[in-house]
Amino acid sequence: MSTTRTFGITGFGGYIPRLRMQRAAIAAAHQWMAPGLRSQAKGRRAFCSWDEDSITLAVEAARDALANRQREAIASLTLASTTLPFADLQNSTIVAGALGLAPSVRTLDVGHSQRAATSGLIAALRQGDAPALFVASDRPRSKPASSQEIGFGAGAAAFTLGSDEVIATLLASTSRTALFVDHFRSDGARYDYYWEERWVRDEGYMKLAVEAVRAALQQAGVAAAAVDHFILAAPFKGVASAVIKKLGIVPEAESDNLEADCGYSGAAHGLLMLAHALERAKPGQTLVLVGFGQGVDVLVLRTTEALASFAPRRGVGGALADGQNHDAYLRLASYENAIELEWGMRGEKSIKTALTEQYRSSDQLSGFVAGRCRACGTIQFPQLPYCVTPGCNAPRANFDPHPLFDEPAKVLTYTGDWLSYHPAPPLYVGFVQFEKGARLLMEMVDVGATGLEVGTPLRMVFRVKDIDKTRGYPRYFWKATPLQA
Repeated sequence: MSTTRTFGITGFGGYIPRLRMQRAAIAAAHQWMAPGLRSQAKGRRAFCSWDEDSITLAVEAARDALANRQREAIASLTLASTTLPFADLQNSTIVAGALGLAPSVRTLDVGHSQRAATSGLIAALRQGDAPALFVASDRPRSKPASSQEIGFGAGAAAFTLGSDEVIATLLASTSRTALFVDHFRSDGARYDYYWEERWVRDEGYMKLAVEAVRAALQQAGVAAAAVDHFILAAPFKGVASAVIKKLGIVPEAESDNLEADCGYSGAAHGLLMLAHALERAKPGQTLVLVGFGQGVDVLVLRTTEALASFAPRRGVGGALADGQNHDAYLRLASYENAIELEWGMRGEKSIKTALTEQYRSSDQLSGFVAGRCRACGTIQFPQLPYCVTPGCNAPRANFDPHPLFDEPAKVLTYTGDWLSYHPAPPLYVGFVQFEKGARLLMEMVDVGATGLEVGTPLRMVFRVKDIDKTRGYPRYFWKATPLQA
């Protein structure tokens, strides 16, 4: 007799950019022409540094979910986003390389709707039969002085899926498709166009979403009053509370929408809220996740006893706590390319990526893989033809791969350079000493007001190294950042 194994969520993680802009600073910058923004000027919103995008956010969220787990068994990786940097280059392939997944992994990009994440997760859970990784990542852009600029944020969430040690199972799911256009962004446009908020709330969320949730709860055999966590991501305030009230779900079930210190992170926000809710959930609880956009997706999930034994590396809570306060609005505008600054001739350097060498060195560059010499144990990066240890000189054929992205490290030397061109001056560079012996010159990012000291603990982050603006090609590599105090 064969037994059917339950396929579900086996792990989760999240990431929110470290940089947080005071909403009061955004409102003050536009006071002269949009004084009404003052009413929305509470708290902070997350924003990407110049070297962060939906790919780098996805990598950090996936690392949080995977922690020290084995990655060889992951058979597929799906990346959901509406703000991926490439229109015709598989973005999830870059994520897979940075995570060191096996070359046999199947990769897939999903986009074009705020429901990309929920629709993709339903498909992954319904069709899954092998260990998988699902990541949602978004950094929606907004026009300066708009309510979106003050309310939006950025973030990513990742979920491992499989049949071993399942922490949450899918009880039911429903979808409703409707050409209900609450906003849109045409091909080539930079910003979304939004329709009137009250109409979107009353005709969209209060009717379409309510109907879909009722159908999902009926399919799952769960009463509305029995829902423990209700997750509905919306760019408007009060939507989830109104939907809960109409459905008869207890008010205490409404999940934190992360508005106070993050902001609405587009297609990824519902899954970011789900990851945060799972940090707080207990075994045996019911979660309802709603995705809205040209229809509605609803997932009804039930946590298991295995939830008590799982924890992400930092989690969404850890990412929220690791925020840097900023009040210089022009920094946000510059990083979002909303203004064009005069950087001088040093900023005119032309950068063209040698795609042939990028391919040949992809194992080292993407996965930050050093070589460990079998003869003497020395770890070196980059991997040269021979061991660098004097008297050893063993050939590279004697090296074993040794990824550095999770290795403990600290500052050995550093300098803050105000003369070289850098989109986030000063440019911090210095030698990084890894605990197990490797030492190399690296860029250090998100340093913050506290600065650096020799011996400051560091962690590695996957970032944009530089951008070929002529051809529109970002090149990625690893950088170092101070650990949270």
